[in-house]
Amino acid sequence: MTILDALERYYDTVPRVGGARAEDFGPLTLFVQEGQGWPYYARPTLGAAAQAGPADVLRVLERQRELKVPQAFEWVAETTPSLRAAVEAAGLHVHAHPLMVWEPADEAGAAHPEVRLMGAEDPLLAAAVAVPMLAFAAPGTALGEAGPAELATAVTDPSTELRRAHVAAMLASGRTALAVAVRDGVVLCSGQYNPVGDVAEVVGVGTLPAARRQGLALGVTAALTADALARGARTVFLSAGDDDVARIYGRAGFRRIGTALIAEPPTA
Repeated sequence: MTILDALERYYDTVPRVGGARAEDFGPLTLFVQEGQGWPYYARPTLGAAAQAGPADVLRVLERQRELKVPQAFEWVAETTPSLRAAVEAAGLHVHAHPLMVWEPADEAGAAHPEVRLMGAEDPLLAAAVAVPMLAFAAPGTALGEAGPAELATAVTDPSTELRRAHVAAMLASGRTALAVAVRDGVVLCSGQYNPVGDVAEVVGVGTLPAARRQGLALGVTAALTADALARGARTVFLSAGDDDVARIYGRAGFRRIGTALIAEPPTA
């Protein structure tokens, strides 16, 4: 089995173990979250012989609108190359992200002194789940304005508590692991990995915009990767936001193997 084959199986399994039901649309499968949890997406059906066309995409979009769930598709360009034309013909906008896999290095770098793993009962967990939201609201690697004051406000938002409770349950069940960079009691960077069998995906690594360019994301990613490997993962992968972010992950031992594509309705 190739790495891309392993990732396809991972992408198909994660929603199922995460509480989503799978709806069959022939060459496409729509995953719909049941109860609390992340909203999912449609993607190519694992092992499907036929390729999806615009009509298949439109059928899924109609169902997503009916269910009032995000109109989103995710897939790997190299595995399903024809899907991009189909979703674009259906009026969706496609975002491309470097798909990267960790490779063993000759020498492991030193652990970042401010980075640690976090458990389900950690009092800083709410801050840890809020940091990536602030980070992704100001994407890129440049310094930004959001800092500890904005984080303190975000922690009080009711949506943060819902997210904290969900992540705490995932941590307690072993469905995720979380690492943080903490300085003077303030979470400056956090990220997670989600294991399925011997494959783990690093997700949601974000640095408080005012704390960027200090190597914190690199330290968090390295800690997550080391923990995943120690717990039996043979393949650790991630999707970078853009080429600049991919270069940071390259310093943590990741190499590009393809392109992850996300299709959504265009913004107004």
